[in-house]
Amino acid sequence: WMLLGFIHGVMNTDNMTISGEGIDYGPCAFMDRYDPRTVFSSIDHGGRYAYGNQPGIAQWNLARLSETLLPLMAEDEATAVALAMEQLERFPERFQQHWSAGMRAKLGLVDEAEGDRELFNDLLAELASTRADYTGTFRSLADVLRSAAATALPEGWLSRWRGRLAAEGRDVAEVAEQMDRANPRYIPRNHHVERALDAATAGDMQPFEELLQVVTHPYDVRSEWSEFEGPAAEEFAATHRTFCGT
Repeated sequence: WMLLGFIHGVMNTDNMTISGEGIDYGPCAFMDRYDPRTVFSSIDHGGRYAYGNQPGIAQWNLARLSETLLPLMAEDEATAVALAMEQLERFPERFQQHWSAGMRAKLGLVDEAEGDRELFNDLLAELASTRADYTGTFRSLADVLRSAAATALPEGWLSRWRGRLAAEGRDVAEVAEQMDRANPRYIPRNHHVERALDAATAGDMQPFEELLQVVTHPYDVRSEWSEFEGPAAEEFAATHRTFCGT
């Protein structure tokens, strides 16, 4: 979900299964403008469960789980702790490997190459500095390859990215199509979710039904869904909060 800009909201130990999956999505939301500090939960005043903190929180949750399992790992506590730490310390690199693979797919890359992490991190730093729309930026890059769209991304980064693509020697049209399958055009943006909730509360389910259709087909392009593409206004984003039970 990190690749989609999703924020769980309250990713504490009772909201994560023994298999490592998140559950109980209450105060959750998708991020519009990229900022790793983004928090939506009304109770997360310190940013513990901010977007960028989620990988570390997953490891922390697993550490708390491992503490309960120590008596089953070895009779000697020091031995049990060492066994648990051996596994827990693998988490950051394993997460990075999966995240990097996902980022390569979002950028149309197949092969792993030296400098990829810097390429990814520099892109995210640019998005953060300009508060660019996370979903829209990634989706638009395929159109940049097709020469059908402009982008505010710096030419230096674009040249590095195009150089990586050129080194793989794949057909540009094929790459762009792959990127369209990795980057959704539509997400349940928060202002549309709020509109659907308000209408449903008043007895009108039509906005909800329409939004459901859109997010059920997140990679399709339909002209009648153009209003669902862009981020919310800054005024809405600055005050939007979600709550347990949402």
